[in-house]
Amino acid sequence: MRLTRRNLLTSMATMTAGLAMPALVRAQEDNFWDMFNKDRRINSVDLEGNTATAKSLVDTIEPILSYDTAYNLQLAIQNYEAFVGANGSWEPPSRETFGLKLGVSRRAAALLKRRLMINGDMPLEKRVNDEFDAGLDAAVRLFQARHGLVINGTVDEATFYALSVPADYRLNQLRLNAQRVEFWAQALSDRYVVVNIPAAVVEAVEGAQVVQRHNSVVGKVDRATPILNSKIFQVKFNPYWTVPKSIIEKDLIKYMNEDPEYLTKFRIRIFDGKGNEIPPAAINWQTTEAVKYTFRQDPGGENSMGHCKIDFYNKHDVYMHDTPQKALFGENARFHSSGCMRCENIEELVAWLLRDNGGWDVPGVLSAFTGGLREDVKLDVQVPIHTTYITAWANRQGTVSFRDDVYQFDAAGIVNFSEG
Repeated sequence: MRLTRRNLLTSMATMTAGLAMPALVRAQEDNFWDMFNKDRRINSVDLEGNTATAKSLVDTIEPILSYDTAYNLQLAIQNYEAFVGANGSWEPPSRETFGLKLGVSRRAAALLKRRLMINGDMPLEKRVNDEFDAGLDAAVRLFQARHGLVINGTVDEATFYALSVPADYRLNQLRLNAQRVEFWAQALSDRYVVVNIPAAVVEAVEGAQVVQRHNSVVGKVDRATPILNSKIFQVKFNPYWTVPKSIIEKDLIKYMNEDPEYLTKFRIRIFDGKGNEIPPAAINWQTTEAVKYTFRQDPGGENSMGHCKIDFYNKHDVYMHDTPQKALFGENARFHSSGCMRCENIEELVAWLLRDNGGWDVPGVLSAFTGGLREDVKLDVQVPIHTTYITAWANRQGTVSFRDDVYQFDAAGIVNFSEG
């Protein structure tokens, strides 16, 4: 079953305009005191508290990949099977659901409450009203947290899309991922790093608990991050970056045609086969001549790998690294790389990886970053790393999380992946 945002949101452009007039009419019908009391109720809602609660229910110490997750997924499957067997599916959100937020009074708010009660995001109530109140705000934020969305309490486009996914589709995700987790869990040790590609998240796990969790940026759909089991063996501080030929061909030539100063601005040097540096003007950028040369970016804050690179064994020439583009970590869909994995607050992960080398902690790593230390440090104890594809998981509190099937592996029914 293939599901895309496009086939669910084709009428989104006209939706907001269609909802504006009814909202205006209702506002005119409210008397002054109703409006005054409503504003007072809105101002009393602890929005930050609702967000913190939502995060706490999702970002627990339980790993996305573990034997416990496999067990929790089986419990979630039983619940979804019971619901789908009895009801078929939940009602898709109506057009009036789009744009709902705190303070809005609309019949769609009552329907949304009932839907979020089914999902467990909101406590069960026998009767619900049409107000988007504090309870519904908390429930929407929990729903957003479970689906890896920006937590803002508003039924925006991404939230509307997630609400539109049918129950049987979610059940199929749970079944597929239960098999994946069971398969991958066999390779786990006491200490490991997991990159879950659909969630674009990195977890450092020890003693069956998450000790660090980082937002990540992973491969684009057409330049996918590979699935693999490997071992981290080295950290490079303030590395040079040698541009892969695929990026020279697909990106660099285009950038140079758009801006002939691009290489100079980003301190990227060109070398021929004998190691001689040549000027950008010596290359015909209207052709693919550039792929014959080596392009190397100098170390520094603007380097594409940021201040460090984490190496692990693989045949795909992928790795984990820092990045100067920190704003990408705040996005919903963090699929921007050419296969490598960028890691937010990577200094914390580096300190954890190098703890057995002695003398490394977060302040020490940051000092190495900013001080321009150019050094390759081999790990005294290599740490396993698993890049995985898990679009549904659950924790022992019963919170079930979902992510989009970005690489369409769910649609293809893939359970076991060949390792790189």
